[in-house]
Amino acid sequence: MDSLPLNGMKNLLFKAVLIFGLLAGKSSAAQIVYLTNYKSEADKVVFVTQYKSEADLIVFETKYKSEAKPWSGLWYWTKYKSEADWKIYFTKYKSEADLKVYFTRYKSEAGPD
Repeated sequence: MDSLPLNGMKNLLFKAVLIFGLLAGKSSAAQIVYLTNYKSEADKVVFVTQYKSEADLIVFETKYKSEAKPWSGLWYWTKYKSEADWKIYFTKYKSEADLKVYFTRYKSEAGPD
């Protein structure tokens, strides 16, 4: 095996960061999210992709807080900043994003891509 292609390296790096994040604790393992209007207040700057293949995480919005698990892709939106694991700011620019997500209508598709 000579070397991994660039996309393979990015995918491997993302998975390594994801595993490290799961081991690091609550601040990295968020699925209860709060939408903020200020980029400076956000834990994660998020870009929404048009295509699943471009996303780091495929997200399904759940109505039930109990379904929100670390890196499951099941997001529960809260009205309360103090209740959130992540404060999220949506950006129009892919280059500004910490995380690229694709929103799906199907719960079974949710999770890291």
